[in-house]
Amino acid sequence: LGFRQLETKQAFYLMGGTIIASGVFTFFVNIKGHAGIISGQDSEEVIAAYKKTAGSAAPAAQTLQVPEPDVEAVTMIEQVDSADQYNEFVSHLNK
Repeated sequence: LGFRQLETKQAFYLMGGTIIASGVFTFFVNIKGHAGIISGQDSEEVIAAYKKTAGSAAPAAQTLQVPEPDVEAVTMIEQVDSADQYNEFVSHLNK
């Protein structure tokens, strides 16, 4: 709400201050069992989980397969001139 109610320059100062403050506060984040940015040490469970997954191969990438267009439907679309032909085309698709 502060951005809407402030002048442009003040809103930019508020936004900049918020970003800088959030950057500073990241140094104080402490997640139990994990090392912090500045200090700390990972727990044995975290180290074991990391070592277990670090040596395994990444899953194979899956390739997206795009279906080939229905040639008969494409031909019918190109030939549609009236509402009756359109309805015939739609009924063909619903089969």
